[in-house]
Amino acid sequence: MSNLLNTINSPADLRALPRQQLGPLADELRAYLLKSVAQTGGHLSSNLGTVELTVALHYVFNTPHDRVVWDVGHQTYPHKILTGRREQMSTLRQRHGLSGFPRRSESEFDSFGTAHSSTSISAALGMAMAAHQKGESRHSIAVIGDGAMTAGMAFEAMNNAGVTNARFLVILNDNDMSISPPVGALNRYLAQLMSGRFYSAAKEVGKQVLKGAPPLFELAKRFEEQAKGLVVPATLFEKFGFNYIGPIDGHDLDSLIPTLQNLKNLEGPQFLHVVTKKGQGYELAEADPVAYHGPGKFDPAVGLVPSTTVAKTTFTQVFGQWLCDMAEHDPLLVGITPAMREGSGMVAFHKRFPDRYYDVGIAEQHALTFAAGLACEGIKPVVAIYSTFLQRAYDQVIHDVALQKLPMVLALDRAGIVGADGATHAGVFDIPYLRCIPNVSIACPADENECRQLLTTAYQQDHCVAVRYPRGAGVGVKVEAGLKALPFGKGEIRRQGQRIALLAFGTLLYPALEVGESLNLTVVNMRWAKPLDTDLLAQVARSHDALVTLEEGTVLGGAGSAVLEALQVLDIQKPVLTLGIADVFTEHGDPVKLMTELGLDATGIRASISQKFPHLLS
Repeated sequence: MSNLLNTINSPADLRALPRQQLGPLADELRAYLLKSVAQTGGHLSSNLGTVELTVALHYVFNTPHDRVVWDVGHQTYPHKILTGRREQMSTLRQRHGLSGFPRRSESEFDSFGTAHSSTSISAALGMAMAAHQKGESRHSIAVIGDGAMTAGMAFEAMNNAGVTNARFLVILNDNDMSISPPVGALNRYLAQLMSGRFYSAAKEVGKQVLKGAPPLFELAKRFEEQAKGLVVPATLFEKFGFNYIGPIDGHDLDSLIPTLQNLKNLEGPQFLHVVTKKGQGYELAEADPVAYHGPGKFDPAVGLVPSTTVAKTTFTQVFGQWLCDMAEHDPLLVGITPAMREGSGMVAFHKRFPDRYYDVGIAEQHALTFAAGLACEGIKPVVAIYSTFLQRAYDQVIHDVALQKLPMVLALDRAGIVGADGATHAGVFDIPYLRCIPNVSIACPADENECRQLLTTAYQQDHCVAVRYPRGAGVGVKVEAGLKALPFGKGEIRRQGQRIALLAFGTLLYPALEVGESLNLTVVNMRWAKPLDTDLLAQVARSHDALVTLEEGTVLGGAGSAVLEALQVLDIQKPVLTLGIADVFTEHGDPVKLMTELGLDATGIRASISQKFPHLLS
């Protein structure tokens, strides 16, 4: 790291630099970012693409007095480096280290915590209106990616913002060139011209004067739209009440800084469209931004190298293969994802069945109701969605799917602890929030083979069934071919022991079996959080002195709560120890270490049982 970046400990230091030094600073920042992420792993392509935009924002605006809200937030590593956290980047996404997303408790420069998409415009608008209400002079800026603009919440916020006079700027970071890219000096000049006070004032005066002559007014409007058509393909955002500027080159500081300075002096909602390139400045990431989206540790001089070790099959891969096999078997199957094709394991399905694959964009609410519409017409939808993202479509699950008892499979990836992404992405709430809904069932496979079997079981049902499975690989159980189903709503006794029975929901079956062997306890693979196998539960409860429930999810309202409720109905009184995740948000860190901290590995489970029921172990 050279001396220039080393002198920047806050945006105030950045703003003190001569303008001509910002380009070299951006180059240093990009080099440092690449070196840092290569050592820790994390999001790379998106962060390489926001270097100049980050420099320009902190240079033009008086942060943290002026608020900047970064949508999704996985592109804020340059922001973290420039806001006093440079030396902490070696702890990124590690336990007790920097979060991979903006976090209010981490820095005053993180105006709003983000990690799910499309929240920035709403939050920044709230901040702008708060400043207006308190009589404070400050700017509020929302930086939102083009993918996040596919979510309805972004347009709901824009619809609201367009009728205000807030000092409010939305920056669309178009990093996929999905809208026409900027070209040359003419575009830069026009963007700066349209963001200037003279243009803005002239446009308003012209409107007032020409309104007295309607034909001339309409002619002027058409001329303006055609002039803007040189650089923008549509004026959609102006229809929401925004003054639209762009698109401009998001890597050109000579374009970014003057445009932002002009916009800073305008009143009312402003919309700046910048085009950036994922992986900018690192050829390997530019060529394959998907591969470098969230890499692990690697050598920047070499790039990503395929692992020579034979990796275990992941639950995501099991789902992807099952989806292809079931689609081959049933022509009515369709697969739906809210912009998570790679993450949900649907690449092969997309290639093999392109006419039956639907990526609806970052629009979880739409995904569920779209699936409901398909189900109404006899199609069999499989919605592949992360547990944490299904939360965003909760009303749709209740109102559009369950209330009408429509059959579909919810393949809930990333259920449980997710590791480095932390609390925002942890899938620990799905059992409580789903099991209280009529006409919804929840399957909890213990391993890879059971995951395939329970997906088949879920597909055969006449109502909505969620199959929850964790990130990564299981214990390495061989996955059988075929489409074998398991009995609906039924569990099994995996080990017969004495006095205490461990009721495991999902992959915690395997540490439970380890504990069962060491303490000679009964171990039950419950398989279903809803419907609960009450016959098996009654049998086990009546033949044991105590029960222990195990789940990789919150214990409040979870599977353990379901067991307690069922025992009350069965009029069986036995002591029950519910083990899972307490009423706290789980921090980011190594998943294995997190499970140890949570007491959900074999050692922790054994310790909890010994403490609770010492008299039953003697």
